[in-house]
Amino acid sequence: MDLVGACKAFVNVSDRGSFTLGAAAARIPQPVASRRIAALEKHLGARLFDRSTRRATLTQFGRDMLPSARRLVRLAEEVEHDAERAMLRPLRLAVPDTCSTRDLALLSAQARQEGMHLETRTASPSARAELLGTREVRAALACVPPDEAAWSVPLGLAGAGEPGTEVIHLETLRPPRDRPAARGRRVWLQPEDDVPHVRDRLTRLRDSVGLRPTQVTVAATLASAAAEVLVSDDLLLCSSRQAEELGLYWRTLGGLRLARGYDVVADTGDEAERLRTLMASAIARCLGARDGVETVR
Repeated sequence: MDLVGACKAFVNVSDRGSFTLGAAAARIPQPVASRRIAALEKHLGARLFDRSTRRATLTQFGRDMLPSARRLVRLAEEVEHDAERAMLRPLRLAVPDTCSTRDLALLSAQARQEGMHLETRTASPSARAELLGTREVRAALACVPPDEAAWSVPLGLAGAGEPGTEVIHLETLRPPRDRPAARGRRVWLQPEDDVPHVRDRLTRLRDSVGLRPTQVTVAATLASAAAEVLVSDDLLLCSSRQAEELGLYWRTLGGLRLARGYDVVADTGDEAERLRTLMASAIARCLGARDGVETVR
């Protein structure tokens, strides 16, 4: 039996003294109201209304039960109201600052279609972790190694000039032997790639091929890294989509497969799973994983 629905019918009929008017107030047909009240009487074991009069007159049992029925109806309405408010509460998601405004708008639009009110905040990897830790956001796209990731984005090297080769090897960036004082071409990392599974692997390769420590450098922002590359023969570690957006020539990195890996972390596991499943394609688009979930081995 629908106890809440029956109590709503009971309260409305008792308030108006009429099954017809009470049913209208409860927004149900009069026969439905009568059946619900009859079911409630059967459930409680006694009559709520005196059927010997034309008006819906409460029995003594009905008068005794009316306050409890009112409390149940009021509590049910509060539950429904709280549920509506909870559904409207925004789910704040920290995302990489490499995501474009258009892609974030499309992400939020798709979330609305899935019944989520999504608000995004762009931040660096460390800032995203901090925002989640301080509960300023409820979820974040965290940087993880590619083999643990829900989404991964292959990285390569991009420069302002046509490289003339399909693969760029770091050893080709060593300063010429006849000019030992030359600084050598640099590889710039943007803040999004200043994470151990990218930075440390690249610096180990740098050391193994004999580059100077300064030849792999983390920039303060993507814009500053791109500016260095645009006015020199330096290279930017980035995705192919970023290179296209910046008007740079992108090539794969020889001897090392690097990728950004991402997964959703959230206050609760169900929120993380909702984002991971319902929003997979939109998140992939924001991250630059063109074909959805890409894996790198």
